[in-house]
Amino acid sequence: MTSSLAGAAPLSHLGVIRAEGEDAAKFLQGQLTQDFALLGPGQARLAAFCNAKGRMQASFVALPLAPGDFALVVSGDLLAQTLKRLSMFVLRAKVRLSDATAAFQLRGLAGAAVVQEAGGSVPAPWAHVANEGAHVVGLYPADGQPLALWLAPAGAAPPDAPALDEALWRWAQVRSGVAQVSAPVFEAFVPQMLNYESVGGVNFKKGCYPGQEVVARSQFRGTLKRRAFPAHCAQALAAGMELFHESDAEQPCGLVAQAAPAPGGGWDAIVSLQLTATEGGTLTAGTADGPAVVLGALPYPLLADI
Repeated sequence: MTSSLAGAAPLSHLGVIRAEGEDAAKFLQGQLTQDFALLGPGQARLAAFCNAKGRMQASFVALPLAPGDFALVVSGDLLAQTLKRLSMFVLRAKVRLSDATAAFQLRGLAGAAVVQEAGGSVPAPWAHVANEGAHVVGLYPADGQPLALWLAPAGAAPPDAPALDEALWRWAQVRSGVAQVSAPVFEAFVPQMLNYESVGGVNFKKGCYPGQEVVARSQFRGTLKRRAFPAHCAQALAAGMELFHESDAEQPCGLVAQAAPAPGGGWDAIVSLQLTATEGGTLTAGTADGPAVVLGALPYPLLADI
């Protein structure tokens, strides 16, 4: 881990969908993979929005701003279409959905900036701290270094922290092992293919939502054949890039979910792979004769292994 990973970074690649109204929590409960009915004080949610086949159309860090008022932080390249599709399901629910990106400022916090902005301690993943009008949500750490998402009204004072390059923070997010769905991987994964059930992104005890039957069946019938892993390549990787195993030059065995240039050279990524492709042999990116991809160890345990 680079010692320069500390401070606050702008997050220009993200946007905010706002859900307001007395039915906001009930509406989100019926559409996303996480439980919003039992969202308590000091909590946020990692959640996915799926199609009827359980494929992820977007993912969010969702946090309450006030009773009946939620911010959904989403990849900016999916915001408009996600907002349009979510709005189709509002019907008679008393909830208003809007693109609230301009109403807020977002920062990615790393290192000592997390402790400072969270009031003196490191929040656990998906813990929510409201601090003088700003909101801090704990994320999974990157190589032991704390990370957090900071959200505040557009006119609020920015975090009192050193400036952090956005590219470095996005690399740290990759190193955390928790991928965010973006346009190149729209509908490419069911949540477990990105380990979402193991990092707090799926609740199997809540009621129905689009794709719920497929997600539950994948979990409880032993049909999980793909998982997410950290990976490194000497050459550039990008979300949506196919991966190949030496045993089959024709059919890809996986997909890059998220990638960023590594400070020490090369590119780091989160890749979703067929489990059979992780048992040995050479992996390559783009084509069967593309650059080699080396898998790393997951930074957190899978739910099935706990």
